[in-house]
Amino acid sequence: MSGGVYGGDEVGGVVFDIGAHSVRAGYAGEDCPKYDVPTFVGTLDEGTKDEIMQTAVPSEEKPKLPEKKYFIDTNSIHLPKENMEIINPVKDGMIEDWDTFEKILDYIYAKDIKSESSLHPVLMSEASWNVRPKREKLTELMFEKYNIPAFFLCKNAVLTAFANGRSTGLVIDSGATQTSAVPVHDGYVLQQAIVKSPLAGDFIMAQCRQMFEEKNVEIAPPYVIATKEVSKEGGPAIFTKKNNLPSVAKSFHRHMVNETIQDFQASVLQVSDGPYDESALESIPGVVYEFPNGYNDIFGVERFKICEGLFDPSNVKSATVKDEKKIVFHILTPHLPTLRVQKSGDIFRSLRCKHAIFDKGIEGSTAIGVTQVVTTSVGMTDIDIRAGLFGSVIVTGGNTLLQGFIDRLNRELLSKTPPSMRLKLISNNTPMERRFNPWIGGSILASLGSFQQMWISKQEYEDQGKGSVERKCP
Repeated sequence: MSGGVYGGDEVGGVVFDIGAHSVRAGYAGEDCPKYDVPTFVGTLDEGTKDEIMQTAVPSEEKPKLPEKKYFIDTNSIHLPKENMEIINPVKDGMIEDWDTFEKILDYIYAKDIKSESSLHPVLMSEASWNVRPKREKLTELMFEKYNIPAFFLCKNAVLTAFANGRSTGLVIDSGATQTSAVPVHDGYVLQQAIVKSPLAGDFIMAQCRQMFEEKNVEIAPPYVIATKEVSKEGGPAIFTKKNNLPSVAKSFHRHMVNETIQDFQASVLQVSDGPYDESALESIPGVVYEFPNGYNDIFGVERFKICEGLFDPSNVKSATVKDEKKIVFHILTPHLPTLRVQKSGDIFRSLRCKHAIFDKGIEGSTAIGVTQVVTTSVGMTDIDIRAGLFGSVIVTGGNTLLQGFIDRLNRELLSKTPPSMRLKLISNNTPMERRFNPWIGGSILASLGSFQQMWISKQEYEDQGKGSVERKCP
């Protein structure tokens, strides 16, 4: 390894894309990730155990360490176990719970990749707003614990642009926890023009949950159902619950209910072509959906109304927040200091949501519709590059798979784009590509011959320490 440069093109690099909903992993050069592991992890306290390390401290004074058991991947977390909590180590796109995150990596290396971590260089995606201490900690973890030969950290917006053959563009990422607009210019993220909104997949889920509560519909996840019978359309569900179920934690039950609602979202919800107009939408045929417990109904205008909040937050009905805390959102404007808004007249009504999907609001985020997120972000960039951004608006993220989302965004942006600029909306047709865009970009980047000199090699890490990530990974 001469000159501290890693020449690892003879061994396949491993690409990780870390999201709030799942972690994608696979070998560089492949067209899609081989493994898609949920970021949600089940944890169980197994009492305490004596500290294994031999010390001179008498046994009665030795500290007792709580032993945690972790359950990772779809099958493990779907099996009800007594007092198993479901947690997520990723918050706001950044890693918060490092111990749990390590367990996910251990699992992927042991059960999926099935190869020594020391044999493969690693390229990881990160949130565009990731902070230096977390970047350095991740670098340290990968080199010290997993002993990898080389490492690279890249912003997921840049990887999404690369996956679509662009080095400049505006990346709209609408995932589980938030919708963000990130301008990318010549492969670099313009940090000052990032705009985030908490209106995304979890927000839609909260709206669905509220609608079911108003209709007095009980959402019974599959794990509680023993038998079910055919019920009338709109009538109460006729089903029996399993008798021998362990007493599960609230977080486990909520996670299972959320998965049931996610299936409802994917099957039923639709974004209307234009601003919500109930009288016009009533003529569109409804969609029949049956829940796991046998309850079925036709959903008409409700399926459009729920999605309308993504584009027009003033249309959202307020709900009660757990602990009755008001949510504070930040409205970002190009030329004004950040405004703290609790009530709003013109932009949106006070948004409040069941189960506190947004704990206290995301710092520096906006509670504005998707279209306004895009136009605000472009407005905060230099006037010379705006035409290039409007000419490559790249749409990615699982939430954009809602039926009609792309058409509505395209129609609204056309009316907002200056006449002198051409709008081009880029979105993959297949759901897999739209969900895995950052991973695909990472796979392309890590397999390029010209990229091999950009890795942070083990030698460089040992010479310069974890700070080398700031220098080599912009």
